[in-house]
Amino acid sequence: MTEDTTPLPQPEPEAPGQAKQEAKREFLELIKMVVVFLVVFWGVKTFVLEGYEVLGPSMLPNLHDQERILVLKLPHQLSRLPFLGGWQPFHQGDIIVFDGVDNKRYVKRLIAVHPEHRRNTVAAKGKDDAGLSENTVKVEYDRGRVRVNNWQIDESKYLLPEEMESPDRDACVLQPGEYYVMGDHRSVSKDSRSFRAINDEQIVGRAVLRFWPLSKFGLL
Repeated sequence: MTEDTTPLPQPEPEAPGQAKQEAKREFLELIKMVVVFLVVFWGVKTFVLEGYEVLGPSMLPNLHDQERILVLKLPHQLSRLPFLGGWQPFHQGDIIVFDGVDNKRYVKRLIAVHPEHRRNTVAAKGKDDAGLSENTVKVEYDRGRVRVNNWQIDESKYLLPEEMESPDRDACVLQPGEYYVMGDHRSVSKDSRSFRAINDEQIVGRAVLRFWPLSKFGLL
């Protein structure tokens, strides 16, 4: 029996112009992928999630210098939409990151927030004998203890006992869209006791996760 030795048909070589067009198409596809990646990365960093490096000892013992955290921005961004203007994405005890007036970023504990949004403020219904409206939020720092509208808040979950004693005093009345913040290491922290309340526009977002060092990886 004779073997069939008929040669297989060979593919025709690509014309130089066709190869050039194919290379150009692949290059354009690569450029599109890079552009899409950059746009998505920018969108996530600007509106959803961003990494932040803790600087300084003001949040000890809960956050240490040079630790890295993830800051969730999306809830705050959504609260700025007109139809969600009355929604408050932050609560007492949250750790938030914000831009200071000195162009530096800070990470502090949220102590109190005015319930009315600056862009959705309604007229106060009345005032008390001291001339304060019914929706007033008054924060008092009295020798290490913090009172919000005369109610002492429980900070034992995140403050060391020695941070609950101090000779300092402070009082601040919040306006709509304002927040009172303090560091957990009160004796060294620069916070609302010195630069007063911060406003809604300064806030970057809420710290939700510590991702570095890996030995301390976890939710905040």
